[in-house]
Amino acid sequence: MLKAAVRETAPAILLGVGQAGGRERLSIERVAINLQDARIPDNTGAQPIDLPVIAGAPAAYFSTLPVKAMLAALREHGLPAALSHTAGTYVCNHVAYAMLHLAATRRGVRAGFMHIPYLPEQAARLRGAPSMALGDMVRGLEIALRVAAAVRDDLGISGGTLD
Repeated sequence: MLKAAVRETAPAILLGVGQAGGRERLSIERVAINLQDARIPDNTGAQPIDLPVIAGAPAAYFSTLPVKAMLAALREHGLPAALSHTAGTYVCNHVAYAMLHLAATRRGVRAGFMHIPYLPEQAARLRGAPSMALGDMVRGLEIALRVAAAVRDDLGISGGTLD
């Protein structure tokens, strides 16, 4: 479906979005790995363990979006945000890796992925897990896309973590 959508729309930027319960901020993913190792089944019941996302493809891809410039812009607008150095090994990583692989085969297409927190109403059902208002998430995605469209060379600022 992703290939068909890209073929039909010919986008310059692909930004995948997935929900990561437990995260309290917008998380810009830096790396997607060619590994599926599902702790639980997905919505279709599939539970791949130790399988590649795409057989014979590279071990990992880095985002081709200006992740540090996106991070700086989100923070400048008062939104809690961070770089994430793993999209996990579940569905979001699968989508992120497939997007980055597809972008690597298409000239002029850049791609990345962002995790969003729970909505407040979801968090309330989950005993106070971290959350973010929908309006803030939408604003954050809009900011990130504007920066991705305008910036080619990323900022040379630290995005590393100690954990």
